[in-house]
Amino acid sequence: MIDINDNFKYNLNNFPCDSTVILPSHNDDTPSHMNTDDQIMKETEISTLGEFGLIEHLTRSFPVRNESTRRGVGDDCAVINYGKDRETLVTTDLLLEGIHFDLTYVPLMHLGYKAIVVNLSDVYAMNGTPRQVTVSLGISKRFTLEHIEQLYEGMRIACEHYGVDLVGGDTSASVTGLIISVTCLGEAAKDDIVYRTGARDTDLICVSGNLGAAYMGLQLLERERQVSAQIKDKDFEPDFSGKEYIIERQLKPEARRDVIAEMRELGIHPTAMMDVSDGLSSELLHICKDSGVGCRVYEDRIPIDYQTALMAEELNMNLVTAAMNGGEDYELLFTVPLADHDKVARMKTARLIGRITKPEMGAYMVTRDDQEMEIRAQGWNAFTAADDK
Repeated sequence: MIDINDNFKYNLNNFPCDSTVILPSHNDDTPSHMNTDDQIMKETEISTLGEFGLIEHLTRSFPVRNESTRRGVGDDCAVINYGKDRETLVTTDLLLEGIHFDLTYVPLMHLGYKAIVVNLSDVYAMNGTPRQVTVSLGISKRFTLEHIEQLYEGMRIACEHYGVDLVGGDTSASVTGLIISVTCLGEAAKDDIVYRTGARDTDLICVSGNLGAAYMGLQLLERERQVSAQIKDKDFEPDFSGKEYIIERQLKPEARRDVIAEMRELGIHPTAMMDVSDGLSSELLHICKDSGVGCRVYEDRIPIDYQTALMAEELNMNLVTAAMNGGEDYELLFTVPLADHDKVARMKTARLIGRITKPEMGAYMVTRDDQEMEIRAQGWNAFTAADDK
């Protein structure tokens, strides 16, 4: 049995979690970390509360934090007022059990946190500020009220950390496992919004943080799950020692509001921007296509963490391929005018990795030995992933 606080040993930003990660107990449809041998949880059938009782129970610990939230949970609609000269940003993500997450190694609290954060990341990628979220769930019979409480506790912590209000949603029964749909509402001044369409020839290409860590964390979790399935030992303990950072990047990503704050402090206004959810290659090609440009990125400028490199070596995987195509990093990829070079050089949260070119030059990565390799989208594809199941 693996206790989050004792064995993961990464900073969860005061992330309280009594749930445990236990890799699969066999012949049991209930995700094994939902029940422990040494912690007997009183379980409540969700049907005893009814739909509205469940919503009231789960949302009563979500206070209103934003003045723009005129009416939150408890009516037919939420009421939002951002005032004059403000644009509303709306984004939605759908997470399906067995496609986007595996409950044999993803704690419900972490899942709740991540479900919120991946939506907030989209709003920051438009240079906006997230304000409200709605959450809709499809819940199968194997989940009790206490399980959903763990999920919502992670959501509550995310909302508190980012100053976001939960203002509505829906619940339904599901016959295909857990389904989570989150919609985020944000705001931005009209002139502040950054689209994918604004990159121009000679612009600089920048990316925040480092890449490939979340993908390597997923590979590690999957490897340990497969080992557990092979040996069929209920006391099996996965080996995450020295890999805590990449585990955190997979289970508990963060939205990069700090990058947006630093750019505003330095007077940098991106010409195009996206968050890296499906892999750097995929996002670069999106910006190039939507802006009608080409690009050059440099292999030796791709930021990669030491633990990511170690994991790639251990799994005999190409490190640059993992960094370019892994996905779920939720870093910010953005372009800025060449005139902002000195400002970008002062950034602590991001680094320069390439340049925008004319469209006829195509999209290429320049390798360490000065060769050019065409960039191809090999990142996350939900429909391909579904076919692999």
